[in-house]
Amino acid sequence: MRLLAIAALLVLVGGCSSPAHRASAAPPASPSAVASPSASPSASAPPSSAPSPVAPAPPAGNPNGHAAVPADGQPVDTSHPTRVVGTGTPSSCTSAAVVAAVAAGGVITFSCGPAPVTIPMTATAKVRNAVPRIVLDGGGKVTLDGGGARRILYQNTCDKAQGWTTSHCQDQETPELVVQNITFAGGNSTGDMTEGGGGGAIFDRGGRLRIVNSRFVHNRCDATGPDLGGAAVRALSQSHNLPVYVVGSTFTDGVCSNGGALSSIGVSWAVLNCVMTGNQAIGHGANPARGGTPGGGSGGAIYNDGNLYTLTIAGSVITDNHANEGGGAVFFVSNDRTGTMRIDGSTLRRNRSAGFETNGYLGIFFLGARPPTVSGSTLS
Repeated sequence: MRLLAIAALLVLVGGCSSPAHRASAAPPASPSAVASPSASPSASAPPSSAPSPVAPAPPAGNPNGHAAVPADGQPVDTSHPTRVVGTGTPSSCTSAAVVAAVAAGGVITFSCGPAPVTIPMTATAKVRNAVPRIVLDGGGKVTLDGGGARRILYQNTCDKAQGWTTSHCQDQETPELVVQNITFAGGNSTGDMTEGGGGGAIFDRGGRLRIVNSRFVHNRCDATGPDLGGAAVRALSQSHNLPVYVVGSTFTDGVCSNGGALSSIGVSWAVLNCVMTGNQAIGHGANPARGGTPGGGSGGAIYNDGNLYTLTIAGSVITDNHANEGGGAVFFVSNDRTGTMRIDGSTLRRNRSAGFETNGYLGIFFLGARPPTVSGSTLS
């Protein structure tokens, strides 16, 4: 990626409104309860503390967002789960149970009692590549907490340790990973440079990723590096270059070298009816890194790099994000100038670019096929 021009621009990305719950069909199955297995593929230690009841969080996303959500971005019907984490009490909902359920795959729900609960994750939940679909539905009451010590959820079709299922791991249709009605907090991938690093809460390479009605709070990844990013989510190599749908979700207080919320290389995104606020890109030196610097610091909320890809922001609110270098709200660079960006019905406000942005697009640094298309939106 090359930064050939340094211009002025600040961008704010707005809030996600939630589509109707339980919209697409899931195969009926007898749910199997998963509670504190004695051994699981990813958990080597019991939780450091018991799950704790928490106060209900406000609904995720932008309640005033009205962007149309296509079928690929709708929530999955989880009324007939394949397996259930917990047996009705907070203490039965453990990190080990979550890790085992994700490894087994299918439609996963939670039974942790009537109150919202936080599950301290003592290990990263890892998707097995032979599993065609994983749907993780917290029912609006579950927080998975990395405790500032580890990434929370990992999928990588090119990781042989999770099973190499095709000869084209960089472009395969499965696994499909859907997270919905759940909160990811305190994820931290600092020091993990697998596939270039990043993805404090979720790292996804390959298959398809979908995020619906979910919240991401206080996630982290490495503080420096020219091209790593995604305090909340890092995505690579999506099947057939289809977009990652991020719908009705909220991203707050994420911190990483680049992309305080989302980051990718060569991946298209549809950010619909979402809220992103208080996220920071804290690297220094941009990309490529200036001499004597470690690089990074671009895309306070969203960092996109690559060649042919798209970014759509619709019905969303992106406010009060900050980048030490370029794009307080959004950093978008298409190296071969084929990528495009569209902003519709959104508000981007007070997204500070301390270094550079594109003239006329506050909070945004953009290099692509043509200027971003902006309609019914406020950039200030």
